Amino acid sequence: MRIVVTFIVALFIWASTATAQTSKDWVTGLPREAIHVKAWPGGKKVAVAFVFYVEVWGFGHGPNFRPDMAGRSPNIVEEAFRQYAIERGVPRVGRLFKEMNVPLSIVLSAQFPEQQPEIWKQFRALAPKAPIVAHGMNNSTDQLPLDKGPEAQRAYIKKTLDMIEKGTGVRSIGWSSPSVYPNADTYAATSAEGIRYTLDGMDSDILSRLATPSSPLLLVPYPPQIVDMGQYLARFKEASDLERLWIDYVSELAREAAADPSREATVVAIGLHPFVVGTPAGAAAMRRVLEALAKQELVWLTDVEALLKAAGEKL
Repeated sequence: MRIVVTFIVALFIWASTATAQTSKDWVTGLPREAIHVKAWPGGKKVAVAFVFYVEVWGFGHGPNFRPDMAGRSPNIVEEAFRQYAIERGVPRVGRLFKEMNVPLSIVLSAQFPEQQPEIWKQFRALAPKAPIVAHGMNNSTDQLPLDKGPEAQRAYIKKTLDMIEKGTGVRSIGWSSPSVYPNADTYAATSAEGIRYTLDGMDSDILSRLATPSSPLLLVPYPPQIVDMGQYLARFKEASDLERLWIDYVSELAREAAADPSREATVVAIGLHPFVVGTPAGAAAMRRVLEALAKQELVWLTDVEALLKAAGEKL
């Protein structure tokens, strides 16, 4: 009898350890625990959250469409490229997602509502319930002070959250580092300022939980290889190329789940920018993506906070 009890206890401990899968995070060195979800609502197996970046940069700064013109002053071509994204691209994407009835998550530069109040008001009316993920002050001249220590980062994060709350009425609990540039201190600093989840975790197909000194920080998978800006500017891919990439990426996750129903449910947050999907051609490609994914039985189109709640997390 004692042998049986001992075996059952050992089996329970093994199962608990296997489920938790606690490991050492390769960036921060902190304990990291995988979060296993059997299925999403309705028996879906792949949660897809489109996260849309609403950013400002400042005159003379920001992404360059024509590197051969980078030395010009004033650089009217580049300024027009950036301004079109704000004035035309942001509202166009809002209209598209509203028309398609697909949830959207907003990743917001804190300075945007103040600098572009009419655009923000118009866009927010199109996505009034979308969660707002904090994205620093701006995406060029006022980024995380990575070289000044964790306390300076905490002050920057708090200022970002305060400004977003003032401009939107929402106290963000999600974070995405501006210009995708955090360091090991950023994760603990965001958590210490009340952030519950981050898009700075980019290396997985499932959710995980980072044990920071102040409180757990949820890592939402945000694969760099499918973010539109990197593909568009660095790899010279058009929206039609990304259409195939996104459909293939999600479809393969769904195919894996269909082939093995015992597989755990997966997550992917896909980064969108108005430079790419905010043009008429980009919006047309994005529309085809949403139509294709909506037809897939195992795919759940959602937002970042809805999927965390579905995973049993209290936000």
